[in-house]
Amino acid sequence: MSATTIIDTAPLGALIRYTDGSPKPPARFSKKLAAWERSNGVGRLVKKEPPRVYPTWTAPASFTLHEGNFSSDGVILVTIMRSHSADSRLTFEVAEEPKPGQVRVLLDFGGNTELLHLAESVTAAELWIAREGYRNARLEIVGAEDGDRAGGADLAA
Repeated sequence: MSATTIIDTAPLGALIRYTDGSPKPPARFSKKLAAWERSNGVGRLVKKEPPRVYPTWTAPASFTLHEGNFSSDGVILVTIMRSHSADSRLTFEVAEEPKPGQVRVLLDFGGNTELLHLAESVTAAELWIAREGYRNARLEIVGAEDGDRAGGADLAA
């Protein structure tokens, strides 16, 4: 599917796989393999952004994938995020959607919502917020936005 389809239909927290369709080169070709890995991978959908209008041009809609963290002794040193615009030539697919009952920890800013963490329960999400120190985060139970659960769709953190 296209990047536009991901922006329109994929929920925050979904694992998105992307590819350019080329075969993976052998490991002995390290530079070719590194270039291939930049166009083929998987990440968790953490942000969607609408088109942005500037005085001289319009930036297309885009989405951001969290591809991983590099850490040392339990401290995250580098977070790998990759943004793709709606006009990307890559092919995307939803590899996995968040399971009903999981809890999204969300932060709203600048008119956009960003996924900070996907927890297994409300208790786990509240513990994560307390540990990380996000005061303005809100919780959203996966499945509650569709009316699958009565009440508590958005919980203040």
